[in-house]
Amino acid sequence: MAKLNEQPATAEDLLPLALTSYGHFTSMRVDVNHRIRGLSLHMERLVRDSRIVFGTPVDTSRVRDLVAKALEGRGGPCVVRVTHFDPTVDMGHPEEATQPQIMVTVRPAGELPPPPIAAMSVQYERDLPEVKHCGLFGALHARREARLKGFDDALFFSPDNHVSEGGTWNVGFIDENGTVVWPEGPVLPGVTAALLQERTEYKVAPVALDEAKAMPVAFATNTSIGIRALSAIDGTPMAVEHPVLSVLRETYLSVPGEEL
Repeated sequence: MAKLNEQPATAEDLLPLALTSYGHFTSMRVDVNHRIRGLSLHMERLVRDSRIVFGTPVDTSRVRDLVAKALEGRGGPCVVRVTHFDPTVDMGHPEEATQPQIMVTVRPAGELPPPPIAAMSVQYERDLPEVKHCGLFGALHARREARLKGFDDALFFSPDNHVSEGGTWNVGFIDENGTVVWPEGPVLPGVTAALLQERTEYKVAPVALDEAKAMPVAFATNTSIGIRALSAIDGTPMAVEHPVLSVLRETYLSVPGEEL
């Protein structure tokens, strides 16, 4: 059930979000004892994105409290999504949406690591790629097209043929020297990617689509999947096991969860 400011969200509450998709969110994987890897980074994201989307601050202490209450009575791993939107938003006057509210939803989490996925490249760039906003039409349409063609998800590339990110995930590579490479470009600064970058050596560089396919390993990261290998890009097979990939997974799982 979705809760808006601790109360069950009604259809009337959700209608403006459904009609405009104007808002932003963060999703957090909650593990044992309600601890969350990168919780502080998730709160920083909400604060940063709210300034861009609404020009308002976020009370992160209140967010933590609402998440804790939503988790009461839940034992297993789950994914909590905190959506920040203004139920009074008007499509004709979005500048008047200055009182965003907090909605919390909870769903079960899958096992880590999930199985590898095959990606289809799609030329696409999200609006305001640095913001984790609710405007998911383009990304989901790309995912739909990829799945209709027998792939699992979409991998985006720019008009100048450089890889950026996946449908709802960051992408990284391991080159022939065993170096972790994160593609340079306008992408969402993912929390899982940031946790890895704080703890491992890597480089950031432009990665052309052909270069991406020539990499020995490609992997996806986000809070729900952790680190997920790509088995192929556009039918070009990729290795799904690699010593560096194992190190990345072990590093991520060793990150201590923060208390709410």
